[in-house]
Amino acid sequence: MQCNIGAKGKAVRMKGGIFTVAIGLVIAALTLFGVLEPTIGWPATGAAIFGGGFAIFEARKGWCIIRAMGFKTPL
Repeated sequence: MQCNIGAKGKAVRMKGGIFTVAIGLVIAALTLFGVLEPTIGWPATGAAIFGGGFAIFEARKGWCIIRAMGFKTPL
């Protein structure tokens, strides 16, 4: 995993990852308190936290999986 994104891309991924993890925690709370159906809420929670965590990982490593596959990204 070689660094393939710059400082701007790292910042955008970090902010997006933190936001997505926070949304995942909100979805978890809504599911826990019965606002959302558990069959929808828990998978959505897991997906949001996993996706946000992966974005944070990409930001910390300076590596983008999409760029590693050969696609060009704007940041």
